Amino acid sequence: QVQLVESGGGLVQPGGSLRLSCVASGIIFRINAMGWYRQVPGDQRELVATITSGGSTNYAGSVKGRFTISRDNAKNTVYLQMNSLKPEDTAVYYCNAEVVVQPWSRQSDSWGQGTQVTVSS
Repeated sequence: QVQLVESGGGLVQPGGSLRLSCVASGIIFRINAMGWYRQVPGDQRELVATITSGGSTNYAGSVKGRFTISRDNAKNTVYLQMNSLKPEDTAVYYCNAEVVVQPWSRQSDSWGQGTQVTVSS
């Protein structure tokens, strides 16, 4: 059983910054890619950013240059630094991790419960 717990969401004015964190706990042998996704009511969940265990990153075009994803493998933690926030960044942000629980296991997707980010004046 793997749990992902996000923190750091909240209300911020346009142009402001927030830093999201997500900690994975439970039975974990290895975590491959980790990432952040977001969803607004009525829309599909969309990718924001991903990072491999080696540190390679990928960003959605709408956040490139404003958001930075990073991770601490020793702490099973992934971060999302969000700068120059815009009202259209308002969404519930979800953490994702590709977890291998035993050396012989296939990886499986784990998701956090989500954290609300609201950008408004």
